[in-house]
Amino acid sequence: MLRGNAPATIDEKGRLKIPSIFRADIDESWGSDFYVTSLSGESVLVYPLPVWQEIEERLAKLPSLNPTKKKFLDRTNYYGQLTSTDKSGRILIPPLLRESAEMTGEVAVLGYLDHLDVWNHKRFLGRIKDQPFTEDDHETLSKLGI
Repeated sequence: MLRGNAPATIDEKGRLKIPSIFRADIDESWGSDFYVTSLSGESVLVYPLPVWQEIEERLAKLPSLNPTKKKFLDRTNYYGQLTSTDKSGRILIPPLLRESAEMTGEVAVLGYLDHLDVWNHKRFLGRIKDQPFTEDDHETLSKLGI
């Protein structure tokens, strides 16, 4: 289970070293292959390849003309790229996505149970301020039993 936040840095070649707090769980549960993508271009979604393949299997069962499926695939394919960790535990962020998500310098690597969400640190802090956790959010979680 991937949880928490680990500060990291994108190096000059656009590589992210998977933080050690996530690396052991990923290696043990899923291996070293990843699908790196985004839905909005604002952050980088890092899916262990087996997790991404499960998503693709569910999508394959939907009608090919489903507009939401098409929008999802348009975005995740546009930004997406297969990658593997190198010997130092780094993955390459695709140049297009690296530019769009402002993946330079300090980043926040957040665990989202079965994948990682990587944000430019300043952009993420701005997002938290702009999207406060509201009473409606509390109510929704309560209805979900959380």
